[in-house]
Amino acid sequence: MSAKRPYVRPMQGWWKRDPYFISYMWRETTALAVALYAVVLAVGVVRLAQGEAAWNGWLAALKSPLSVLLHLVLLAAMVVHAKSWFEIMPKTMPALQMGGKRVEASTITRAGWAATAVATVVVLVLAWGA
Repeated sequence: MSAKRPYVRPMQGWWKRDPYFISYMWRETTALAVALYAVVLAVGVVRLAQGEAAWNGWLAALKSPLSVLLHLVLLAAMVVHAKSWFEIMPKTMPALQMGGKRVEASTITRAGWAATAVATVVVLVLAWGA
């Protein structure tokens, strides 16, 4: 009697076989942009603590063409990241009821975008007013 070998499912490139998983991995990769920008901001806080010269050097570095390009790429990745969060938000939160009716998923997603727009305007006003 011959022993059967166990089935070993090939895992290499599993996410490339299905368009859903390709978009899932793309969305997950955008989290790296969020982490990278957190590092940029943390370096800014460290430079601020090191004194005026270090802070001014950090600000000058942010104005370089390479830094501007990096920030544009990070902004695009963060928009994709935010889009995926707002699309999944209605699926992950408990059912909302208003006036005895269930709130539509699209309304929840639009509310997330509206809150983001308001927060962005507030931050920009505070930044330009300072």
